[in-house]
Amino acid sequence: MMTIAEKILARASGSGTLSPGDYVTAHIDLAMLPEMLGMIRRVLLKAGIDPASLRIWDTEKVVAVLDHYVPAASLEIAESQQQIREWMEKLHVKYYYDLFPGVCHQIVHEKGHVRPGELIVGADSHTTTYGALNAAATGIGASEMAFVMQTGKLWFMVPETIKFEINGKLPDCVYSKDVILYIAGKYSTDVAQYKAIEWTGPVVDALSMDARFTMSNMSVELGAKFGLFRADRKTIDYVRARTDKEFQPVEPDPGAVYAETYVINASALEPQVALPHGVGNAKGVSEVKDVPIDQAVIASCCHGRIEDLEIAANMLKGKKVHPKVRFWVGPASWEVYKEAMDKGILRTLLDAGVMIANPSCGFCTGIQGVLAAGERCIAATPRNFKGRMGSNDAEIFLASPATVTASAIKGRIADPREVL
Repeated sequence: MMTIAEKILARASGSGTLSPGDYVTAHIDLAMLPEMLGMIRRVLLKAGIDPASLRIWDTEKVVAVLDHYVPAASLEIAESQQQIREWMEKLHVKYYYDLFPGVCHQIVHEKGHVRPGELIVGADSHTTTYGALNAAATGIGASEMAFVMQTGKLWFMVPETIKFEINGKLPDCVYSKDVILYIAGKYSTDVAQYKAIEWTGPVVDALSMDARFTMSNMSVELGAKFGLFRADRKTIDYVRARTDKEFQPVEPDPGAVYAETYVINASALEPQVALPHGVGNAKGVSEVKDVPIDQAVIASCCHGRIEDLEIAANMLKGKKVHPKVRFWVGPASWEVYKEAMDKGILRTLLDAGVMIANPSCGFCTGIQGVLAAGERCIAATPRNFKGRMGSNDAEIFLASPATVTASAIKGRIADPREVL
C-alpha cells in the first residue's frame, strides 16, 4: 500500500513496493533549467568538464528558461545570458524559452510540459509547484542537475508522506496563501522536512488551479520534498488543454501509511500575514494590521496568475493606491498579461495607480523594486528572508494578493475585509 510519492518513485525506478527510507535510482520525466544554467556551467568547469562536451540524454525532456534577470540590468548578466543562449543552441535543447514567455514555474506547466504521475526535477527550490498537477516535482542543486542532463537519472531516498486535510470552507477574503501561512505559523517551516505532502480535503477540492499552484509552490517553505495534489477533473482539464501526450494520474492506495495527518478547520481562519524575517512567523491580520508600508507587490512564481490579478482589480475598482505606497504587479507570464489586458484588468490596475511590470522573478529576488533601509513591503511572493528585496534593514511581510491590495489602498497592513 503506497502513497502518491511512493507510487511515482516506484514507477520511475522500476521498483515494486517502496517504503520510506528506501533508496532508488529513478528515471527523470522532465528536467527544468532556469536561469541558474550559468551555475551549472561553472560546476562543470570546476570539475574539469568542458560544458560543450555535455550531451542531453533526451532533448524532449528538458525545458530551459531565462526568467530571473529580465531584462538584463548589467553587463555581467547580459554576457551570462549570451553564454546560456549559445550553450542551449549547442546542446540542441528543443524547449528553450528566452526572456519573453515569463517565470519558469508558470510557463513550464502553462506550455504543457507537466503531466500527472511524472517525476520532475528543477534547478530551483520552487519546482514543487508542479505538484498541483499530480507530479512529484522537487528542486535539486547545480551538480545534481548536471548529472541529470547527461544521464536522465537521479537517486532519491523515498520520503515519508504526511497529509494535510483542509476541512470546512474558506471565509471571505481568505485564500490558499492564507492556509499555507497559517500552517507555517502553527506547525513550523520544518513540519514537512524531507517529506512528501498530500493536500486533501473539501477546501482543497474546491480550489482553482491557480490557488493550488500557490500551495504546491510554497510546500517547499514547509520543508517538503514534494507537494502533491490528486488529479481531479480540474487537473485533467488543465493538462488536456495544453498537451495531447498521454499521462497516468496517480492515486494513493486506500491503505497507504502516512507519517502524520494534520486536520485544519479552514472555516475558522482569518487572513494571515508572515512577519519578518521568516515564512513561519505568521499571525492573523488582526494582530498585525496598521503597520505602515512603503511598497506592495503581487508577483513571482507564487503569484501573478490571472486569479491573483483579478482579486486585486476587483478590490481596486473605484479606489486608489495610497499616495505613499509603491504598488507593483508583475504578471507571471505574457499569456497571463495578455489575458489580463483582454479582460480590462490591467486598465483597472493602472487607473488605480498600480505599476505593471514585465514577467520576471525580479521582485522576489531583490532585482526589481529594491527596498531601502527602514522600508517595509507587503508582498504576495513566497519568501520574506532578511535582505531578499534589498537592504538588510528593510522588512518584508508576506500575505495573499487580497491582503496586499488592501494594504496598498490603506497605506498600512490592512484586513482585506475592510475595503470590500
